[in-house]
Amino acid sequence: MSINLNKGQQISLQKADGNALTTVRMGLGWQAAPRKGFLAKLTGGGEIDLDASAILFAGGKPVDVVFFQHLTSDDGSVRHTGDNLTGGAGTGGDDESILVDLTRVPTHVDQIVFTVNSFTGQTFAEVQNAFCRLVDETNGTELARYTLTGGGRHTAQIMAKVRRGPGGWQMQAIGEPSTGRTFQDLLPTITPYL
Repeated sequence: MSINLNKGQQISLQKADGNALTTVRMGLGWQAAPRKGFLAKLTGGGEIDLDASAILFAGGKPVDVVFFQHLTSDDGSVRHTGDNLTGGAGTGGDDESILVDLTRVPTHVDQIVFTVNSFTGQTFAEVQNAFCRLVDETNGTELARYTLTGGGRHTAQIMAKVRRGPGGWQMQAIGEPSTGRTFQDLLPTITPYL
């Protein structure tokens, strides 16, 4: 059963039978919002290039990143499945996915933060049906979903993080709007959430 997360809400990533998850997928989906007015007829529906990234942190410092130009973490535990330049899945499937093998994440990595940014600079006012979801990759069960609502003039979002704790991994929905075309631009916004 999937949990719809609210901003700031946390969930444990333990299975119902008490076992720990081994591999999770962070899926991102979105659609371009329909354009209105006279110019919309001339320019068409438009495409939005959102990019999902996973930044690995150890002791509050970034130690690795997975994004469209670096598809696999240096240790191989986190893997991006590829860049989608247009979106379109919306409430259906994922447009971009990042797979995390929690059993292989190095012990010094204590948090993985998932971000979304508009590489081409369109604002989230031009996006609809955007979501971030966490899936148990071993059986395809959706564990949690965070829906990006409200549009806005920002070009990026700090979506969620997974954090290693004494009781195992936990996910927290962050949902913090930001600005920036790449994950590097978002690092100052991420810092307060570590």
